Amino acid sequence: MDIKTKFDGLELANPLMPAAGPLVGDAEKMLWLEKEGCGAIVSKTISTKDAHIPHPCIYGDKDYIMNCELWTEYTKEKWLDEFLPYFKKHSDGRPLIISVGYTKDDMKVLIPLLDKYADAFEVSTHYVGNDLGGIGETVAMIRSLTKKPIYMKISAHMPDPEGFAKTIKENGANGVVAVNSLGPSMKVDIASRSIIYGNTKGFAWTSGPYIKNIALATVYTIKKAEPSLTVIGVGGIQSADDVIEFLLAGASGVQMLSAAMLRGKGLYRKIIDDLPKALEKYGFKSVEEVINTQLENHAMFGKGETPKLDAGKCIGCGTCEKVCPYFAIEMDGKPKFNSEKCFRCGLCVSKCPVKALSYKKVEE
Repeated sequence: MDIKTKFDGLELANPLMPAAGPLVGDAEKMLWLEKEGCGAIVSKTISTKDAHIPHPCIYGDKDYIMNCELWTEYTKEKWLDEFLPYFKKHSDGRPLIISVGYTKDDMKVLIPLLDKYADAFEVSTHYVGNDLGGIGETVAMIRSLTKKPIYMKISAHMPDPEGFAKTIKENGANGVVAVNSLGPSMKVDIASRSIIYGNTKGFAWTSGPYIKNIALATVYTIKKAEPSLTVIGVGGIQSADDVIEFLLAGASGVQMLSAAMLRGKGLYRKIIDDLPKALEKYGFKSVEEVINTQLENHAMFGKGETPKLDAGKCIGCGTCEKVCPYFAIEMDGKPKFNSEKCFRCGLCVSKCPVKALSYKKVEE
């Protein structure tokens, strides 16, 4: 099974990369992720000054991470004199995407210094406003300083992702990384009547499986608006199936961080190992085939039909009856649908734990 992906002159053995954050915070961590098999390595975001980080700064729940650690805690000199030379010396040669932030003035300093180490740049706009004119000027300035691919990372405060994509394309960017963590968000500790995880304003930023569907929609929106842009999907990936979903939505590669912090760092290797089996399961012969597949929209309008029951699969758990917001299901060992009350909303189909309900005809 061919799981390689290529874009903008970069060749990746597989589409999975780490996202900028604590797991890529120095050379040792980046080299560890390289050995785990990641297709490319992304550094933690480097800026002109080291970040002053509150502690504790990372909270993990079942399906999300809240993080207020900002960018790298190390100076740019530490990266230039120690981390990056060491990584390049011991790397096996897979692409290194250096994450940088945040302002136009920061870029004037950072890009010339980092260019010899970077195979590409990821530029975070996390602490920048939503002025597209200013972002366009920043991209144009970066392009004047490097010939390497430039990927602008879009954050939740950007209200117009199509406009963002159009602006960065016109000013020389190669693509978009979508999306950054969402926020501001907040964690309240009831027992102590306090905010334990937060910055000076009490806020953190949320990432992980919780934001996957938002990230998918952003990837899809940007690729539809500007098909020539490379899109790297990030936000909520935790399985090989998730990787395939992002590729179908328009991504050429993906990044993961929060799920590895929630489920364990071995998740990178697991996803890479699982990807060939997942591709085969869904009838794909390669990652490239997934990327080249046009995603269809099967939204139905009109009354439609009530869900179909596969009685052989049904375990009689009653979940469908409990969740039905239209009171259209009654349990008599198996669910029975009141076609007059059924709104054809699809909730029962999505909630059935054994996939006994569908809109497909069930063979008798």
